[in-house]
Amino acid sequence: MGARWVLHLDMDAFFAASEQLTRPTLRERPVLVGGLGPRAVVAGASYQARVFGARSAMPMGQARRLCPHAVVLPARFALYQALSARVMAVLADASPVLEPVSIDEAFLEPPALAGAPAAEVERFAARLRADVRAATGLPASVGAGSGKQLAKIASELAKPDGMRVVAPAQEREVLGPLPVRSLWGVGPVAEAGLHKLGVRTIGELAAMDLREVHGLLGTAIGTELHRLARGIDERPVAPRGTAKQVSAETTFDTDLTAMTAVHDAVTRMTEAAHRRLVASGRAARTVTVKVRSADFTTSSRSETAAYASSDLGAFTSVAQRLARAAVPEGGVRLIGVSLAGLTDDPPPALFEALMPAPDAPAAVEEPPSAVAEPAADPERPWRPGDDVAHAEFGHGWVQGAGHGRVTVRFETRSTGPGRAHTFAAEDAALTRADPLASLD
Repeated sequence: MGARWVLHLDMDAFFAASEQLTRPTLRERPVLVGGLGPRAVVAGASYQARVFGARSAMPMGQARRLCPHAVVLPARFALYQALSARVMAVLADASPVLEPVSIDEAFLEPPALAGAPAAEVERFAARLRADVRAATGLPASVGAGSGKQLAKIASELAKPDGMRVVAPAQEREVLGPLPVRSLWGVGPVAEAGLHKLGVRTIGELAAMDLREVHGLLGTAIGTELHRLARGIDERPVAPRGTAKQVSAETTFDTDLTAMTAVHDAVTRMTEAAHRRLVASGRAARTVTVKVRSADFTTSSRSETAAYASSDLGAFTSVAQRLARAAVPEGGVRLIGVSLAGLTDDPPPALFEALMPAPDAPAAVEEPPSAVAEPAADPERPWRPGDDVAHAEFGHGWVQGAGHGRVTVRFETRSTGPGRAHTFAAEDAALTRADPLASLD
């Protein structure tokens, strides 16, 4: 068999680019995707926003200070999942050996490229990028090399919207100057240890004596990192294992201090996890509730049954009971619910012998330690980023809302930039719309 070629395809600024695709007015503007609350973080940032220093996983408040003119939108995961499915379908057609890594990236090892010259790999990668753009309308970057590490690094070097093929003769030239943190497995601790020895680049790590690497990082990890630094990466490209759990969690803008609010949040998180469970076609045996207090102390409670099912009511009953045991004194900062012990063949019932009925009084009993919480303000009917349908103007999205008014920009991917109209927030002609209607 000839030389190995692994490709890594990564969608560019996927969440923000998806918003710009389906909301054409935003195509050249800085966009931040994420929440608006004081504890929200950035889920995605367009390249126009990254110029100002905004990036994913940054606190939203910090990103907005860096880029005050950015348009901030809530995430629309249904849209991203639909586009991801199109990307993965293109990749599956291109190669039978495919390893999705996340919603927006994957490794490929096309058997047809084994032993191929770099020029042929470049042609393959160019076609792949063109096919992804044709299927989605979105840009993607592709890297190729002799292993997964090199392919991943090459795709990073190709960004945005580019291609980089690292031939075997170029590996040392490409890897050598990069910081050691670029290698998988080098975290802050390993990086600090290497820096103390004066080792800051991958090339310097590759030049180290293996015994010295073992002394610093241990035999197993040290050997693997030393091999990766020298471009040796034999890890296979293979489909990822089936997820072991499905979960949902949220961090609240203000701490919850009443059990009624906790129960409401647990119900929402259980429903969200249940949707993912049903979408996967499986059932679960274990329910786990995670609670983080105002002082960042995290506690969790779990319950496992002998049989698996996909009964939402039973899941919710268990989650509510577990939440009562997990909630600490004082406020609740975060709540998460996960469903595990997954199987592909659910019997008709879950936890029937163990759990109270969904509407049992115990499920809403408030413990003595709970503190009364003032009633929440009525939910605002519209928020920026919501999808809207109007009988006359078609599909649009909310640009702004407040003081009884809502401004909607009517446009989709196919319409090009659209006009904005302002309505009374209670206007019966405005209805909530499916985000996927903005795609085609």
